[in-house]
Amino acid sequence: TSNTTSNTNSRPENVQNVTVKARTETNITLGWEKVNNIPTYTLQYDLNGSTKKESVNSSAGTSITHEIAGLTAGTKYNFTIFTQSEGATSTGYSVEAVTKPPNPAGFRTVEQTSTSITLQWRKTSNTSSYILVCNDNRITVPATASDKVERVIANLTSMTRYNIALFAVFENITSSGVELTAFTAPPDVKDVQSVSQNETSITLQWRSISNISSYFLVYNETNNTVPATVEKLVSDQGKINVSHSAIQKQVTHTVDGLTSGTKYSFSIFAVFEDVQGSGTEHTAATVPPVLNAHCEYWAAGHSVKVVWNRPPGVWTKVEVNVSGRTLWTGGRGEQHIVVTGFQPATTYQVSLAALSGAVRRLEPSVFLCATDPRGVIVGSVTAVLLFGLLICIAVFVYYRRSSIISRSTLFSSGTKKVISAAKFSSHFHRLSQNDNMGFSEEYESLNPVGREQTQKVALLPENKSKNRFVNILPYDWCRVKLSKSSLSASDYINASYMPGYNSNREYIATQGPLPSTLNDFWQMVWEQRVKGIVMVTNCTEKGRVKCERYWPAVNKPRLYGELLVTTESEEEESSWTLRTLTVKHRHTFEECRVKQFHFTVWPDHGVPQNTQVLIQFRGLVRQHMQTQGASAPTVVHCSAGVGRTGTIIALDVLLQQLQNQKAVGVYALVHRMRLHRSNMVQTESQYVFLHQCIVDCLQRDKTEEGLYENADIIYTNATALKEL
Repeated sequence: TSNTTSNTNSRPENVQNVTVKARTETNITLGWEKVNNIPTYTLQYDLNGSTKKESVNSSAGTSITHEIAGLTAGTKYNFTIFTQSEGATSTGYSVEAVTKPPNPAGFRTVEQTSTSITLQWRKTSNTSSYILVCNDNRITVPATASDKVERVIANLTSMTRYNIALFAVFENITSSGVELTAFTAPPDVKDVQSVSQNETSITLQWRSISNISSYFLVYNETNNTVPATVEKLVSDQGKINVSHSAIQKQVTHTVDGLTSGTKYSFSIFAVFEDVQGSGTEHTAATVPPVLNAHCEYWAAGHSVKVVWNRPPGVWTKVEVNVSGRTLWTGGRGEQHIVVTGFQPATTYQVSLAALSGAVRRLEPSVFLCATDPRGVIVGSVTAVLLFGLLICIAVFVYYRRSSIISRSTLFSSGTKKVISAAKFSSHFHRLSQNDNMGFSEEYESLNPVGREQTQKVALLPENKSKNRFVNILPYDWCRVKLSKSSLSASDYINASYMPGYNSNREYIATQGPLPSTLNDFWQMVWEQRVKGIVMVTNCTEKGRVKCERYWPAVNKPRLYGELLVTTESEEEESSWTLRTLTVKHRHTFEECRVKQFHFTVWPDHGVPQNTQVLIQFRGLVRQHMQTQGASAPTVVHCSAGVGRTGTIIALDVLLQQLQNQKAVGVYALVHRMRLHRSNMVQTESQYVFLHQCIVDCLQRDKTEEGLYENADIIYTNATALKEL
């Protein structure tokens, strides 16, 4: 009896060999074998300063598996397990276990060279170290006290894609990990040289780099605070002439629109997968300007005074040669020189050549100079000849000036005003004369429009990676702002409000999304209540990525940040695809429908094969905007968000203007658009194409009117024809 009582009152045995079956940032799953098939246990642990107890019951099987939830990431816990049997409790078995640490936030690339990638992320609390895995190479990074951690992965191969994963480590336990893809930069451009130059242009040449089809050229005047000019050179748009030689390929490019006699500093960057290499610098100078000169009587004909004009450009010295005698002026401020030792009533040959630093104009200005006749009869004859020469020059100048005035009148009177529909065809014809000279002059005059405006937010270091191109940036005053989820978040996206016919914010012009800006793109669509997206590029063109695909396959929803996007339908036509998308907020469950109009036959930096197909496409977009999206802006994008984007927006506005006012102002509209976003309607061919669209619409309307007037004669059912 005493033995039975002793066994009844004794404590049950403790569990043994408790193991961690699984763990996450907030959960730990423990497992152990039952003690004498006892089904009831108590689990005790501390959580946020208080003791937590959980009952564990399992009648089936010989083992126990229990999940503890609601824990803190990256924390060590001490769990005690008590066996419960017939009102008695064991002394308890303790085991330590840790939750997974949280993933590092803000994981991104901050710099890429041809042999290295610099990564950055924010410090994770309670982390002892980090692990970087780059293409199966494992790198351990010690934790630091700094709020931001940076690591350079070196000894890489240029122009190579690397898949990089980052894990936080706490008590030898790694986080689930975050990933990114990065490319190393291309190598430096080699053997840069200037192969020719004139007054307003310099032709550069350098050795081409394999697999590189685009370069950035940045240049400005030396010792000048004027912002640098940036050109993107792409071989398939005709701006780069790649000449082949027996040894190597050379890239040749001419920079136009420069100032004569000026020294320029050039930097050339190769671009691979939107990653820019280190720049190679080169300096070169344009040829000094032409000096137009004449002679004046001096010292009773025993000297010659040569006087020249002050042309635009820079010159530092003038070389003057009179009948074999060479003299030099002392500086740019001088505009004349007196040469002594000549005979009156005599004609001499004079030549002038301007110099700018060490650069000399090779072709001097040459003319005849007569000294004072001093009453000699020969002098009278010379005066008559000189007078005739002056008459010829005056006539030449008169006709030359008349030609310039005529051309200037055409430019000023026909471009900045609204052109009536009745006069537009003749206006188009005038601009097309002399190999589209009128179009060229109009378009070139648009180059400086809006460029003095600030782009400070777009140039912030944290925002530079969000720009597809370094020279296509939104102006501060009209950029689209995203709502910020925290004080450290950015409100930046490369997008600009654009004016339309009905309002100043009828459209949003934006770049094609990057992999890193997909969530930002959909956040903008959601916050701006967008009902229509117009896409005028393909995701890949000529083997190069122009835009990241930002919509999922049909009936395969995808989450972009807080927004779940579903493609409900997709209708493919020969020149465009129409998609119906639904966007649903995963927290509020609010939902909206967005129509995507995807034009698929428009080449980059070019124009469609004919105007009719784009006009029809615009009609679909306009109908949707009037019925569904009048209260919100319509998003329009290509790759950079300026060329094809600007052209389709301009076409929509101009056709509305034509319908309502029976007149259009192409120049004025493009001018207004460029005040909101640089480079809108990016090429001259796109500018001409807009005019051609108006001409074709007017011609079509005229043809249809003629058909309607004669419909009773040609067709038995005139009403059916008009409906058609």
